[in-house]
Amino acid sequence: MFVSVRRSALAAVSLLSLCAAPALAQDAATIRAAEQVRDAALNDTVAMDYVTQLTTRFGPRPAGSASETAAAQWAAGYMRELGFKNVHIQAFPLVGWERGEESASIVGANPQPLVVAALGHSPGTPAGGIEAEVVRFASLEDLQAAPDGSLAGKIAYVDAGQMVPMQSGAGYGPLTRIRGAGPAVAAQKGALAFIMRSAGSDEHRMPHTGTTRYVDGVVPLPGFALSAPDADQLSRLVSYGEPVRVRLSSTAHTYETTSHNVIGDMPGDERPEEIIVLGSHMDSWDLGTGAIDDGAGGAITIAAAKAIAEQGRTARTVRVILYGSEEVAQPTDTGNGGGAYLRSLSPEDLANHVFAGESDFGAGRVYALQLPVGAQTGAFADAANRVLYPIGVLRTNTPETSGGADIGPIVRAGVPVFGLQQDGLRYFDLHHTADDTLDKIDPVQLRQNVAAWAGLIWLVADSDVDFRAMRPAE
Repeated sequence: MFVSVRRSALAAVSLLSLCAAPALAQDAATIRAAEQVRDAALNDTVAMDYVTQLTTRFGPRPAGSASETAAAQWAAGYMRELGFKNVHIQAFPLVGWERGEESASIVGANPQPLVVAALGHSPGTPAGGIEAEVVRFASLEDLQAAPDGSLAGKIAYVDAGQMVPMQSGAGYGPLTRIRGAGPAVAAQKGALAFIMRSAGSDEHRMPHTGTTRYVDGVVPLPGFALSAPDADQLSRLVSYGEPVRVRLSSTAHTYETTSHNVIGDMPGDERPEEIIVLGSHMDSWDLGTGAIDDGAGGAITIAAAKAIAEQGRTARTVRVILYGSEEVAQPTDTGNGGGAYLRSLSPEDLANHVFAGESDFGAGRVYALQLPVGAQTGAFADAANRVLYPIGVLRTNTPETSGGADIGPIVRAGVPVFGLQQDGLRYFDLHHTADDTLDKIDPVQLRQNVAAWAGLIWLVADSDVDFRAMRPAE
């Protein structure tokens, strides 16, 4: 039978020293328990089993689709079998999107096919497609600078160059900005359609999809992403100085549907009302099977919570949330699954959310820890460093301030957030492509993720550290 480290630590201290040393004994015992959880998690089998079954049974899980719904129901049962309590599915309305059929080609004097993917939530083309001259821009800013109406009857094409691979993934932001804003800007300039070089770091002939943004409740025109070699080809042809015409076709469409959050707890035994949220998302894009984005995240957080429970009950509750529909924009900013979860909380419930983190960057090894604002130094940071350093995770002085899209709503509402930073050097080779499949996950690196999450969360869950109080004044 498990005896809480808090109680076992206190029992080991003599009555004569209780006034002087219980906190030190408790801290040492909690650290030892966190190290044991970490080491046990290095042999974890749950994470790989979960992501294998998820991607094999359900394949791609577009937001609001039948496969996302079925995967949510299955995941709830999976969590119950692992011993999670209070497991339930939280439904919320969604505008879904289906890709349909798509094609692109250069026509005229140099006819040849192009490999493209329609951008998420883009409308389809008129029947028979769109055929028009391409106007190339080297940046979103160049497109924004074009006079309104100057692209009437033409196709806007933004080629900002290949994404630079970085461990942090920082090269993605400038390109995803083009994807989000580009179609609306192109429409303002009078264009019939929008195409862009894929937001990816690979050189394969696989386009990277991803959502674009609504403006005033609509996506104004069809948008497409070109694979990197096709973007090179089109840009070279344009550079020769002769007009280049492209034909685009898409049957994409939206529909009303429902998405779901899957929620389950490993309850605490002393302060169960205090919640630590471990987040990831259930949905994926339709081209691959969503193994790295984000089946791996759910695998890591579920396995970490299970590893903690096997060590024994902690003071606080560890809650795993598999959020629905992270990948897509909506006509109104509801926050998708993260927003639905926030709206379900009373002010008192929200105040009892003491810590949150999100795993949504694949399965690459964790290399750095970012703690909430104000917690970069001190006893807790030292303890976290002691637990994580042996598995190659370094404490940083940079605070985590936002989390990801799923936990973002509760973080903006005041919940302290942490980050376990993963090696993303090759993540954007696969991201949002047909190559996001199970074989790309390294089981050893996946287990290292579980160990990092389990060790850190044990420290938080079995302590009374108040991260809200550690935040310095704004």
